[in-house]
Amino acid sequence: MEKFEFWEEGFKKFVKFAHNKDFVLESGKKFGPITVAYETYGEINKEKNNIILITHALTGDSHVAKHSEDDPKPGWWDKFVGPGKMFDTNKYFIICSNVLGGCQGTTGPSSIDPETGKPYGARFPIITIKDMVNVQRKLLEVLKIEHILCVVGGSMGGMQALEWAVSYPDFMDGVINIASPLKLNAQSIAFNEVMRRAIMADPNWNNGDYYDKTGPAQGLSIARMLGMITYQSDKLMDRKFNRRMKDPVESFFESFNTEFEVESYLHYQGMKLVQRFDANTYLYLTRAMDLYDLGRTYGSEDEALRRIKAKFLLVAITSDILFPISQMRYMRDKLKEAGVDLIYKEIESDYGHDSFLVEEEKYRDIITEFLELLYNKEMIK
Repeated sequence: MEKFEFWEEGFKKFVKFAHNKDFVLESGKKFGPITVAYETYGEINKEKNNIILITHALTGDSHVAKHSEDDPKPGWWDKFVGPGKMFDTNKYFIICSNVLGGCQGTTGPSSIDPETGKPYGARFPIITIKDMVNVQRKLLEVLKIEHILCVVGGSMGGMQALEWAVSYPDFMDGVINIASPLKLNAQSIAFNEVMRRAIMADPNWNNGDYYDKTGPAQGLSIARMLGMITYQSDKLMDRKFNRRMKDPVESFFESFNTEFEVESYLHYQGMKLVQRFDANTYLYLTRAMDLYDLGRTYGSEDEALRRIKAKFLLVAITSDILFPISQMRYMRDKLKEAGVDLIYKEIESDYGHDSFLVEEEKYRDIITEFLELLYNKEMIK
């Protein structure tokens, strides 16, 4: 009989399974044990038809929102999730888990390998978006949830939402994909590779074995700096920083230890991530994004998309540099060709890819109306 362990730490909950190292990854390798960290908001109604799974982006975690006014830690989607908000926790039951390969409670490179007693480091297996989704599916199975109202995610979370729709087409009524294409293009893969090389070139990376010593802070910081550039539009960067200098112009002729305001911002963002995120996790999750390709698993992209049964909301951002609008329109067309019941919206924004994290007011009506449509249909059944 399969063994499960459960425990809680504050608002965060944990479940541990695959003790016999029997969880099969997309690569064919068997892996385990696996601990999943997750958080829940709201209550499951008596019909059990109000459950929403939120999946997070690259550096996100299970803490999608504050649980109460007493919760000291802000969530990464506080504007979107909570009582009376678009993901209304008075109405819906929200689940969000840290992904496989993560560093916020779910098993990843920084976790202890029970066979060695040391962190996995670079010995952690290469994982995929499909592996993340299969772990989430196992979590819901353990929680005795066999159907959900909707799965939603932005960026890497959107890839997970799409994989859910294809891998488990009968499991949900709706899918919300925000700012996430069918697959990464060459430019996005190139960005990821430069970020990974920044980490691996840091002498403190030490081939992934740095947990008992100083880690690759500079490498991870530089990776984050490049990432932050791709998340924002040039128009927004100009508006926020222009060419303003932090130091007198004369000092720029004397030293490289001088800064434009935009440089200072990037340095701050880079070191801020170092304080809460594992460098190896950054390597593994960006590679998982690179590898995401529905056609590899199902024979072709078209065959994969034809599996989708859920109603689909696809939201694109006009100023997105990371996943340009052309990629999102291509995805729109492919979903339509596959016969998917699709609603497509474009958000006019200067915020670039980060729009879906900060501009709550532009998404409120679109998402609220889509969820109400799904929920009302469920209540009629």
